[in-house]
Amino acid sequence: MAPKKKFSKEQIIDAAFEIAKEEGMSKITIRKVAEHLGSSIAPIYVNFNNIDELTEAVMQKIIELSYQLLAEENSGKPFHDIGVASIRFAREYPVLFQDFVMNQNKYFQNYDQNMGHGLIEQMKGDEDLEGFSDEELMTILLKMRIFTTGLSVMVASGLLPEAFNEEMGVALLDSMATDVITSAYLQKKET
Repeated sequence: MAPKKKFSKEQIIDAAFEIAKEEGMSKITIRKVAEHLGSSIAPIYVNFNNIDELTEAVMQKIIELSYQLLAEENSGKPFHDIGVASIRFAREYPVLFQDFVMNQNKYFQNYDQNMGHGLIEQMKGDEDLEGFSDEELMTILLKMRIFTTGLSVMVASGLLPEAFNEEMGVALLDSMATDVITSAYLQKKET
């Protein structure tokens, strides 16, 4: 007879997410999740075949969280919202953010693939980005991602001056976005 499900799949994912949020993705273990739940490992194995399956479920939760943060921005400027949501993610989930940037692995590659297509679709709805092909939008996104990653690392690591607040970060982000978009339009005219 199979062990009783003492915890739902969602409760187990939430416990694993809390571990990842505080300690990093690599620190998720079946035993640690069980300890977090105050349980034996049996309920976890009733819901997940192995740690990889559980970690994939945590990554799916992180992807959903990323889209939720993006949806909450909703300024009417999707490109702006992508950058602000990225900085917010770095501020609110610094350990996860540092995992994404510093510890690339198969789970984070899936994150990039899953988020990349969705972000390009978001960008297509931004009037400032009208007339660009998908390939051009990918280049614009990459350039902004490089800048945003650097800014987000500084946010997540507490490397910015104390006086540097969220409004200043958003203004800096918007300024760089304007520069990148203007440059892309100029390059497009030259070709």
